[in-house]
Amino acid sequence: MAGHLKSVALLTQYLLHRLAVIVFVLSALGLSAITIASFFGLLPWLEFNVSFGGVTYENAGQIAQIGLTALAVLLCFYLPANGRIMALENSHRRFSLGMQDVARAYAAAHAADRTGVFQLSSEFDAVRERLAYLRDHPDLGGLEPDLLEVAAQMSHISRELSDVYSDEKVARARAFLTQRQQEIEAFNARLDQAKQISRELKHWAHEVDLEESVASSQLTRLRDDLRDVLPELGLEEMIRQDGRVIDLTQKAAE
Repeated sequence: MAGHLKSVALLTQYLLHRLAVIVFVLSALGLSAITIASFFGLLPWLEFNVSFGGVTYENAGQIAQIGLTALAVLLCFYLPANGRIMALENSHRRFSLGMQDVARAYAAAHAADRTGVFQLSSEFDAVRERLAYLRDHPDLGGLEPDLLEVAAQMSHISRELSDVYSDEKVARARAFLTQRQQEIEAFNARLDQAKQISRELKHWAHEVDLEESVASSQLTRLRDDLRDVLPELGLEEMIRQDGRVIDLTQKAAE
């Protein structure tokens, strides 16, 4: 859509330039003819009066007619320079369009070369093979033969790139990278699972340590309570280093 609008704008600009040139030329010719005819008395001069500073100029129309004629003639001398500029713009535009066509044809030849369509190795045969392919291409049939030949030569020059980045090698590289990516994803999944298990075991060990600490505290409190109660009951205790009572004796009755 943008390309179509650009083409319409360029065409409109081209037509307006041509129309302006025609208007300038016709105006200069018409004013020159009228002024010359007025000079020889064949036509009347343009007549109107102009007052400036209290002075009335009765021949202001004649002066204006001669001035407009001179201006139109001077503008005609500008037209050749403008024509050269327009010719340069048209040449640049045609060059841009030609380069776009060459790039399009080269892209088609390069894509075919990457798939292994061209098999000939010598330069002459390889260029001719590519040129024949481009001529038979459905999207490039309207291009000029010179443009197709340039695209074929460019494709032959870049044949090493086509071999290095062929579709087969690119597909193999993509498959290898895909496999590596899958392996990395699987490793990351196992790593996340191991981290989760490690966190669970750490939490479990912390809970076990906490329960052991509570049990040890309760055992110590129970042992202290027994030490206070046993003498009052007339019992003696023998306690190992680990806190277990191994023997109890009863005191003789008084």
